[in-house]
Amino acid sequence: MEASDRLAREGTDPDEDVVRRVARGDQAAVQALVARKLPRMLSLARRMLGDPAEAEDVAQEVFLRVWKHAPSWKPGKARFDTWMHRVALNLCYDRLRSKREHPVAEPPDRPDPAPGAERGLEAAQLGARVERALQALPERQREAIVLCHYQELSNIEAAALLGISVEALESLLSRGRRALRAALADMARS
Repeated sequence: MEASDRLAREGTDPDEDVVRRVARGDQAAVQALVARKLPRMLSLARRMLGDPAEAEDVAQEVFLRVWKHAPSWKPGKARFDTWMHRVALNLCYDRLRSKREHPVAEPPDRPDPAPGAERGLEAAQLGARVERALQALPERQREAIVLCHYQELSNIEAAALLGISVEALESLLSRGRRALRAALADMARS
């Protein structure tokens, strides 16, 4: 089913009105759109890149493109949210490609954001371990996991965003989950 058929069946794009208002320069609409979409864009970029600073840069670039393209946005082809996710993914791909092209001798030191409590440290270590396992996945499997589990897109939305069939997405999810389970198997035994 094409995205436009699905939109027609499901009704209008929930972001259509706010995008129209952003295109007219309505500052309240800009603030509303940022408040609604920024956490998801940051989350997507953080999960794809593994670097909070780069994730913030990607999110800023997404919103710059939103403001630039809002006047020419044509509702009905795809949901605005889907377009934003595609822009964010493409920006992440660009950064991942540039990392591969310019290897760094050592990873940069990062301050520990967790509080001094032992529980916070354990949670941070667990989160970092899961994040490393996620980053070790092949790119397409990581994309599928991030879009479906962290961004909470439906399989149909994620498949459309990645330009693949739902069956292919489900295969990527299955392989990705298996790889994560294997990478984190010792944690389940503890």
